Amino acid sequence: MMMLLLLLLISFSFLQIRRQKFFIRSLGGSIDYHKTGKMQSVEVDAENIIRIITPALDQSRHKGQAGKIAVIGGCREYTGAPYFAAISALKIGADLSHVFCTKDAAPVIKSYSPELIVHPVLEESYSVREEDKKIIASKVLGEVDKWLERFDCLVVGPGLGRDPFLLDCVSEIIRHARKSNIPIVIDGDGLFLVTNHLELVSGYALAVLTPNVNEYKRLVQKVLSSEVNNDDATQQVLSLAKQIGGVTILRKGKSDLISDGDTVKSVSIYGSPRRCGGQGDILSGSVAVFLSWARQHIEAADLDSNPAVIGSIAGSAMMRKAASLAFSNKKRSTVTGDIIECLGKSLEDICPAGSCSL
Repeated sequence: MMMLLLLLLISFSFLQIRRQKFFIRSLGGSIDYHKTGKMQSVEVDAENIIRIITPALDQSRHKGQAGKIAVIGGCREYTGAPYFAAISALKIGADLSHVFCTKDAAPVIKSYSPELIVHPVLEESYSVREEDKKIIASKVLGEVDKWLERFDCLVVGPGLGRDPFLLDCVSEIIRHARKSNIPIVIDGDGLFLVTNHLELVSGYALAVLTPNVNEYKRLVQKVLSSEVNNDDATQQVLSLAKQIGGVTILRKGKSDLISDGDTVKSVSIYGSPRRCGGQGDILSGSVAVFLSWARQHIEAADLDSNPAVIGSIAGSAMMRKAASLAFSNKKRSTVTGDIIECLGKSLEDICPAGSCSL
């Protein structure tokens, strides 16, 4: 009996070591340097990473184990963005997806899909008297705090708007999420907020920023006091991530660059020439799910890897594959909803249900 137990322990250890080596190989090597001396990012095996971290489906799992995601965003003007982020998380495989939005936005977002759990708790300045702001802010935070520790990842920013009172409340939500060690993906107007208040994310290794061209330009100007340098983009994104204390930055572009200040990875597989609005929202929802899966996998396998980087690589590849598939079907008429509908097939192509988490 003891001999059998010993053999099982040896087999398990061997399997763990093999999985670790396979995982490390998929991430690629260290940063390369071109003949010119300029730093070059490393293209990673994103599909293998997706296969490794995507949990297998089996009868023993229960609701919530595949991810509980919350989107903080949605106001009078913008209701589509939080919906896109939240529904994308479900389409990839999260079990539950919540949206915390303003009272005006809630009925609209609820009407898009009964699959989402919508909380109409956020407030904008127009509906709050000056003398009531402290009380209302405390109430908003209390409502979010009831749920906060249940979530595996927050997505902050899609459709948030730039109302000062609303942004103040969201700042407190971010602070509370950090205290609870909850990963945070920052997109859209969330990037406007943290660019002006870097202390909200600085030094938080579980934060991911997903800037587009203009958002990245503002970050570089604010943090590095310089202009965007596309000739040495790898070095610049590395410096930017390092300067903000090791947050992960996913710079969107022809090739997505991903850095946590220690390494730079690139994802250039797939993609689409169609640049319809809303793709960034799909990306933020995708990164949130894969980040939560990566964290589970890394903790279970006792690996020394950054789940924010892994989740960003997987989310980037998934978004690009779905966009490519949608474009092959719809060409110029491709819209965000078409891409969302291709998320499931894209994941199934890479990682058939029940066969992942090698």
